[in-house]
Amino acid sequence: MYTFTGRVRYSETDQDGFLSLEGVMDYLQDCSTFQSEDLGIGIAYMQERNVAWLVNYWQIDIYALPRLGDPIVIGTSPYALKGFMGLRNFMIESPEGQRLVEANSVWSFMNMDRMMPERVPEIMEEKYVLAPRFDMEYTPRKIAVPEDGGTTREAVHVTETMLDSNHHVNNVQYVRLAAAYLDPNEKILRLRAEYKNQARLGDKITPVVYTRGNTRTIALNADDGRPYSIIEFSAAQGMPVDPFVPGMGTETLQRCESANG
Repeated sequence: MYTFTGRVRYSETDQDGFLSLEGVMDYLQDCSTFQSEDLGIGIAYMQERNVAWLVNYWQIDIYALPRLGDPIVIGTSPYALKGFMGLRNFMIESPEGQRLVEANSVWSFMNMDRMMPERVPEIMEEKYVLAPRFDMEYTPRKIAVPEDGGTTREAVHVTETMLDSNHHVNNVQYVRLAAAYLDPNEKILRLRAEYKNQARLGDKITPVVYTRGNTRTIALNADDGRPYSIIEFSAAQGMPVDPFVPGMGTETLQRCESANG
């Protein structure tokens, strides 16, 4: 597994001093980016060939969140390359090896000139060493949007600050938009994100929020009603955010699941 070490910065924390959901995702995508850079098949390599890895799906399971100043270890390992698809696990741990976050992700290797998927090249199959996939629950890659009961919120126009090197809205930015509709008392246990279309500079994104029990689904829609992205948060409502201490991750998950009934 490829790993790098970090320390939770103030700019990455939420109002309670814990690593934010967006901060979690930033660390995960940085980890896979660092691996590709270190292998010589990173951003510059792909831009020269007009290809890119685009994420289709995230599942992020959160057992405990580190807080300001905590040292952390971030890791990733691809576990399958199939045609144009790449499947990759991620984790965040304490230096002592306590697993705080686990994630699964699905990626497509794209020809950016034609905007069509393309078979993963042989050099990447050689350089990305596959590992066994994590022993975790794997949820479906498609997120169902409720047929009714949604609340439409104010639209957001895409600005340059929301774009990444592929000139479309970065996958974390969609989660930032969706997280604005969470209750401050919710403790998020799982985040799922499905990416369906690419929003670009000047596009308008309209959030539609659905709440079913402890699950909140936000469809981030284009003008025609089709979603750019669908974000789903599963939460234990009414529980305070617990501080991280060694060995607490599994206990926290069990307590939160008990609170959910």
